[in-house]
Amino acid sequence: MNLADVQIKEYEKYNSKDILRLYDSVGWSAYTDDLVALEHGFNNSLKVLAAYKNDELVGIVRAVGDGYTVVFIQDILVLPEYQRQGIGSALLKAIVDRYPHVRQIQLTTDCTEKTIAFYKSAGFIEFSEIDCCGFIKDRT
Repeated sequence: MNLADVQIKEYEKYNSKDILRLYDSVGWSAYTDDLVALEHGFNNSLKVLAAYKNDELVGIVRAVGDGYTVVFIQDILVLPEYQRQGIGSALLKAIVDRYPHVRQIQLTTDCTEKTIAFYKSAGFIEFSEIDCCGFIKDRT
């Protein structure tokens, strides 16, 4: 597939079927256990960008935050059959480029070699490299 065949644009109208398919395809069932909460999360996000091949939703990136001092990349997903084709990188670049004035763009990800390499290749660094750490209150 040619990345030129993929269009990245603002995700304008929440479609539960498309979102459920995307999240289920990557095994993120904790999000899809409460579809109402997921829809509210999307509708109250700072920005959501989507990748489309023809009219098919193949990827999404969702950011939360104030858009001025901090942006947190909450979700980035690409259908498995479209992974490793540059779509995730294009989505990440597109969301980061929307906020050139924001000092901190943060994210949390799975601690795997694959995900760490992906984000490092996009210019992200681990918290420990700037003498910081992260905390989470996990309510699962």
